Order: sequence, then structure tokens, then C-alpha cells
Amino acid sequence: MAVGLAISSSGGEYNGRMTSFVVLSCMMAAMGGVIFGYDIGISGGVTSMEPFLKKFFPEVYTRMKEDTKISNYCKFDSQLLTSFTSSLYVAGLIASFFASSITSAFGRKPTILVGGAAFLAGAALGGAAFNVYMLIFGRVLLGVGVGFANQSVPLYLSEMAPPRYRGAINNGFQFSVGIGALSANLINYGTQKIKGGWGWRISLAMAAIPASILTLGALFLPETPNSLIQRDNDHHKAKMMLQRVRGTEDVQSELDDLVRASAISRTVKHPFKKIIQRKYRPQLVMAIAIPFFQQVTGINVIAFYAPILFRTIGLGESASLMSAVVTGVVGTGSTFISMLVVDKLGRRVLFTIGGIQMFVSQIMVGAIMGAQLGDHGGVSKGYALLVLILICIYVAGFGWSWGPLGWLVPSEIFPLEIRSAAQSITVAVGFLFTFVVAQTFLAMLCHFKFGIFFFFGGWVLVMTGFVYLLLPETKNMPIEQMDIVWTQHWFWKRFVGEKHEVTKMEKA
Repeated sequence: MAVGLAISSSGGEYNGRMTSFVVLSCMMAAMGGVIFGYDIGISGGVTSMEPFLKKFFPEVYTRMKEDTKISNYCKFDSQLLTSFTSSLYVAGLIASFFASSITSAFGRKPTILVGGAAFLAGAALGGAAFNVYMLIFGRVLLGVGVGFANQSVPLYLSEMAPPRYRGAINNGFQFSVGIGALSANLINYGTQKIKGGWGWRISLAMAAIPASILTLGALFLPETPNSLIQRDNDHHKAKMMLQRVRGTEDVQSELDDLVRASAISRTVKHPFKKIIQRKYRPQLVMAIAIPFFQQVTGINVIAFYAPILFRTIGLGESASLMSAVVTGVVGTGSTFISMLVVDKLGRRVLFTIGGIQMFVSQIMVGAIMGAQLGDHGGVSKGYALLVLILICIYVAGFGWSWGPLGWLVPSEIFPLEIRSAAQSITVAVGFLFTFVVAQTFLAMLCHFKFGIFFFFGGWVLVMTGFVYLLLPETKNMPIEQMDIVWTQHWFWKRFVGEKHEVTKMEKA
């Protein structure tokens, strides 16, 4: 079943092939993406369900049903409702820093295990909630689970993958996020039709299914060779694991790079202090900029609030949830395409194509809503369909660019000595701005109205320029030789030149 392909790169040559062992391990770890996606999809859906709003957020329900004077754009503007969505991201933000220490000290596998278990507990609380405090406490536990999973899973995937297939395997994380969100949208569509008005409980409790698979599966996951060397310095064990992972006996070249990277990482006692040094400037900038830009694409607005957004333009409860299913299918499909082409076309090409696509569709959605949707009433069926098509084009653009690459690029560019710390910064910045966007979006929708699409469209233009000018191509480059791409970049070489000289002397 293993596909035998030699793996080489301009930076160095590693032997190996894509083995079924790697594929199975990575599929299991990628369940961490499913729990994150499921949560994003489920929270947006249940907050548009009337029985859920009636029970926990009665003032929003009243406003939606009875207040005819309130603007279309302001119906859902409630701090308590946004706290329900956002509490997960604050918990995830804090958890990701604890996860960094566990990932370094105990390995990637225990971090994934803790993430699955916390998410499982959160799902149980959410499904059984009888008041808003229990509901929000359940969300906090889900946040801890997602914080641990998002910190460890992308690292795990990048370290297990052969360099030539690292893009495809790591993009599997975003593909899993898409599968999770799509499953949530389909479940919401089904449970919303339950007559007794308790369908939202099923939606929230079913998060336990992917969480159980991740928790049980994590018990059987192998540890990555990089982590074995970093923690135990057990070269023999790491070599055996590397041979098993790569499907070949001849892994000495890759092992030597891992040992060298580990030796450097052992000299680093305070990785968070280390990362602010000048020679790590490009990695630090990317660790902050990429997750920030990923959030200000506006995608989570679509994901969390798609059903609410479609209700804003006048679609009914059922049609809103069905529209969210359609966008979920498009997003998952485009991420799958990204998995197939990312290691051929490269990261920069996909970032550019996706950026242009997102910019154009957002500007058009804003223009249509500005021209057609006033403060009262809805838009015609034709225009509602056009908005849905444009949002699908936007979601497709995100699905093969900032969606998967926002996880892939940070997980592959960090040297081992700062990898856990840098990944924590990436995850924390992602959570911080997801929180800010989630907390402010409904208020921004109320005040900016259709202008919110121009706001996010402007950011997409900025991030596309940033990638074009400042992100070097990383495809096919072995993860422990990644410093080469920075030394050859027109801007970053002035920061990392001296570091590369030291590395070359150490190799000699």
C-alpha cells in the first residue's frame, strides 16, 4: 500500500516514501482538526435556532421575532451571545501556552490526548446544559481541548510527513476542519427540524464523537522522531521510528539533521526569550502575521455566523442552515484540491490566487448588500442566491489558500529549538484575533452594515501583498534545513545571514 517515491530537495536529499503507517497516524491526529471545525460549525448553527435562543438568550429571540423597528443588521447584536461563541477562544488562547510546555517536555502525543479528553468533557456539559453558565463553562472546556489540539496536531503532521508530501499531509488538518464544520452544518440542518425544540442538545453533544475518536486514537499514536530525539536523546529509538515512518533502512542523512537540530535546541532554556533574537526575526514575524491575517480574511465571520448572515438577508431558519451546508461543501472541496496541488504549485501561488478570489467576491457581496438590503425587509430571492454564490467563491478561495496554508506554513518554518514556543505564539495569536473578531463582529455588522465586507476585503489586499513580498517558497524543503530559504530571500537575508554561517560551520 505504501507509495515508493524517493524524496529529495534542493537543500539536501532524504530517502523515503509515503508509507501507510504515516498516512494512518496522520489521519488519526487530524481528528484534532475535525473537533475544531465541528465546533465552529455547530456554534454558528445553534445560535440561529429559535428554541436555543429562547432558552438561553431570550432578549435576542424577542428582538428577532417582535421588534420590527430594529435594523436587519442589528438583530443579533448581544454581548451574552458573543460571549457564548468567544469564551472558547479565550480558553484556547490560555491553554495553547500550557500546551507548549507539555509538547516540549512530554511530546506531541500526550498533548493531543489531553486536547481530546478536555473536548470530550466540554461536549458532555454543552449537551446537558440547563443554564447559560453551564453552557459557557462547557465552551471553556472545549476551548482547552481545541487549544491543545491546535498546538500539537499541525506540528505532529509536519514532523511525520516526508518533505515532498508535507504540504499535502499538513493541509489535511484544514481539510479535517472543513469536514468537521460540514458535519456540524448537516447535523444542525437535521436537528433544527426536531419538533420538541431540543435538537440543539444533540448538535452540541455530538461533538463527543470526534473527541472520543481523537482521545482513543491518541493512545495508539507513535511519537514523532523529532520529539523522541528532543526529549530522550535516544538516537536508536528515533532511528527505528524514522525507518518505520519513511519505509526504508537508509535514514542516516535525515537522522543527522534531526540530531543536529536537537543539539541546538538543548542549549535553549528559554525558547520564548530566544525567539525575539534578531536571527529569528522572520519566523517571529510569520508566527504573528500569518494567524492574524488568517482571521482578518473574514472567514470565521462566514463560518460562525453564516446562518445568521443568511437570515439577515431574509432567508428562513431552514434555508439559512442549508446555505451554510452548501458553503461547507465548497470549502471542504477546495481544501481537498489544495492538498493535491500545494506541493506542485507551491505555497505562494495558492496564496496569490486565493487572495485575488477572496478580494473580488467580498467587494461584490458588499456592493450587492449595500444596494439591495436596507435596514428592514429582505433581498429578493435572485439577489440572495447571488450572495450565496459569491460567498461560495470566497470560501473556495480561502479553502485553497489561507485556510490550509495558514496552518501549514507556520508549522514548517520554525527551527526545532523554538518550534513549540513559536507554534504556541501562532495558535495564541490565532485565538486572540478569532476572539476579537467573534466578539466584535455582530456589533460591527450593526454599525458598518454592508461595509463590513469592504473592511475585510481591504485586509485581504494587504495580506496578499505581504505574502508576495515577504514569504519565501518552502515547498519540498526538508523541515530541519528550512533556514536556507530565509538566507536566500531578498529582505530576510540581512537578519539571518550570521545564523546561517554558524550552522554551516557546525555542519563542517
